[in-house]
Amino acid sequence: MEPVAASYWELWWVWCAAALVLAILEVLAPGFVFLGFALGALACGILLAVLGSGALALPALIFLFAALSLISWLLMRRYFALPSGQVKTFETDIND
Repeated sequence: MEPVAASYWELWWVWCAAALVLAILEVLAPGFVFLGFALGALACGILLAVLGSGALALPALIFLFAALSLISWLLMRRYFALPSGQVKTFETDIND
């Protein structure tokens, strides 16, 4: 008999809810850290919604989540980062 906790992670809406929680965490702690994980979880949720819940085993889902999160984080870092060689500098202080 399969553990109950493992079967929840094979449902599409659980992955979408996890994506929502991770996106909210990104708002609280910006820096494109949690947004990559949120996009990976959302992609897993959409994939499970299309294929049907239980279509992929939990180890495959975790691997897919990790790979998609890494890819999305790398893409965001490439497209949203400062141009190479450019550094943020501040001339004035907010308290001045």
